[in-house]
Amino acid sequence: MKVSFHGAAGEVTGSCTLLDTGKTKFLIDCGLFQGSYFAHEENYEDWAFAPADIDFVVLTHAHADHCGRLPRLYADGFRGKVYCTRATRDLAELILLDSAKLIKEEAQKKGEVPLFTENDVYDVLALFWPLDYHKKTKLAADVELSLYDAGHILGSAIAELSIRQGLKKKKIIFSGDLGNAPAPIVRDPEFIKGADFVVMESTYGGRIHEPGELREQLLKKAILESIGRGGVLMIPLFALERTQEVLYELNHLSETRQIPRVPIFLDSPLAIDAVNVYKKYFDYFDEQSRERMKSGDDLFKLPGLTLTRTVEQSKGINKVPPPKVVLAGSGMINGGRMIHHLKLYIDNPKNHLLIISFQAEGTLGRLLRDGTKTISLEGQKYRVKAKVSAIGAYSSHADQPKLLHWLKRISRPKPQLVFISHGEEKSSLMLAAGVREKLGLNTQVVEKNKIYEI
Repeated sequence: MKVSFHGAAGEVTGSCTLLDTGKTKFLIDCGLFQGSYFAHEENYEDWAFAPADIDFVVLTHAHADHCGRLPRLYADGFRGKVYCTRATRDLAELILLDSAKLIKEEAQKKGEVPLFTENDVYDVLALFWPLDYHKKTKLAADVELSLYDAGHILGSAIAELSIRQGLKKKKIIFSGDLGNAPAPIVRDPEFIKGADFVVMESTYGGRIHEPGELREQLLKKAILESIGRGGVLMIPLFALERTQEVLYELNHLSETRQIPRVPIFLDSPLAIDAVNVYKKYFDYFDEQSRERMKSGDDLFKLPGLTLTRTVEQSKGINKVPPPKVVLAGSGMINGGRMIHHLKLYIDNPKNHLLIISFQAEGTLGRLLRDGTKTISLEGQKYRVKAKVSAIGAYSSHADQPKLLHWLKRISRPKPQLVFISHGEEKSSLMLAAGVREKLGLNTQVVEKNKIYEI
């Protein structure tokens, strides 16, 4: 059996892993490479395999770096099923259609052919085959799949694959992106009993987050300080999970009167649509959030919140005097409406840019988080005078101690080998060292396009 990694090797984007059992070829995820602009040049590279030869795809969750190249895979010949949870299917539709629109706009600006079209999105969505958690499903004569909750975003999954090799079966676990428990709304990541091989993410493999219990208080502090300065608090958000978590905690802070009423704008049509998907699938929520939804408590609604779908509504935010809070995409500030808010507010020391999501290398968000004093927005230079700070506790990725704890529970049997993927080189190497030293397991930090025999 062969496994090869065609993305998320030495980086956190472009997740795409190929398993070749000798009888069946399939992918775990097929995501976009994301960088300084949306349609990164790596997305246009030739496939290292023939898409028409892929029997099926197992999709762990709906983030673009995991699902975003599926339409291109279809356009290039793939016709198998895409297996995922019900919530992932609906969220992937939103993400892929939004991606198609952004990719078309960028391609027109650069005089390039779009990576894929909206028609490709609808065609590949017709191949999606939703599965329930914990239900073992036979995908091929030699492959069985069970999905477990990864606690990362709504519908995210750990993939447990049982692969028959002659008279023996090998169990391979793909962690997907593991959540940063405890977190509002989503359940904690589930534990797996045993495995022969594990493919594990390492986004924060070398980091320790602030305690999760602090995140709401840090958000409260940022809001109160911004109100006190009469400034604008800007929070760039991913449409999935981070938006819903922040709305949930703003709701709680408001209901418990820990913050005064202040104008809050959710300036992202995609995030607004994602909130509606979350409400549809509240059976996926943790017990506390699920019971509150059943009782009629809308977890994502609060006084002072305005949802701005249209461009005109978005422009109207500028007419509202501060203090105010603006929640907008994109999460890494490599596009979306947050760019326009930065143009208006980044050069004012009364304002505050609060970064609460992972920022990949090469993105504007990463530059700002790392302390750059000058940025370029749509060809114009701006001095960064606003306060810039980050809260690691809002990450939806587990840190090193939580990754090690999850892996330690895979003990009957212990893995023969742990592949470390989905992390920048430093993070992957630090996690690999931790796995060897603290758990005594063999590790392999993966290399892009290299074939491993297992």
